Amino acid sequence: MTSSKPSPISRRERPAKPALSRAGIVATALEIMRAEGLNRVTMRRLAQELDTGPASLYVYVRNTAELHAYLLDDLLAGLDLRAVTEPGPWQERLVTVLRSYTALLVDYPGLAQSALVTRPSGPGYLRLLDGLLALLGEGVPTDRAAWAVDLLLHFATSTATEQGTRDRAPDAKAEEDDLAVAIANATHATHGTDGAGATAYPHIAAVGMDLLSGPGTDRLSWGFHVLINGILATPRPAR
Repeated sequence: MTSSKPSPISRRERPAKPALSRAGIVATALEIMRAEGLNRVTMRRLAQELDTGPASLYVYVRNTAELHAYLLDDLLAGLDLRAVTEPGPWQERLVTVLRSYTALLVDYPGLAQSALVTRPSGPGYLRLLDGLLALLGEGVPTDRAAWAVDLLLHFATSTATEQGTRDRAPDAKAEEDDLAVAIANATHATHGTDGAGATAYPHIAAVGMDLLSGPGTDRLSWGFHVLINGILATPRPAR
């Protein structure tokens, strides 16, 4: 009777594992992030996916913060920067690019939060910086443009962090409703016990629900224009 037990496979006959590389590690990290979230992108999880030990990864990536920077840079490589060279007012084209950057990060709030403290330095980020400087250069002095890029990107990144995190929070809608009720109540609150006094929050009463009005995209664009106008009107301090 012939035995059905499989013959042992020599280690030499097994397919060789693909060689490790920084590009391969980042590509795998992106797959995990999209499927499972950024919090699952750990060295241990990456090593498991790449069939290697965590220590092997540190040859190519120093730490998790640097890995996040590489992930962001890889995403930025696909950012639409056509507005940099298209016709039209430079301020509007600048806002278009900044809104695209913000929209990209809203989908990855954890990565946006990481970008607030860890900046990428790869070709994707440098391409974005160069495009922003080109647009600012159409109307802003060079020294001011050098500082303006940091200010504009910080506003975009922090907005994406807040919005992306809030969109995924289970109680976000309830919190917004609670704030709306609090504002509505504040416009009617009064000092004293006879109900004849002034409102307890006169400035909130004057503005009312306009505090929460307008779509987020309009408020974002308005914020960028406020910053751009301030940059145009404010020279850098003299040393």
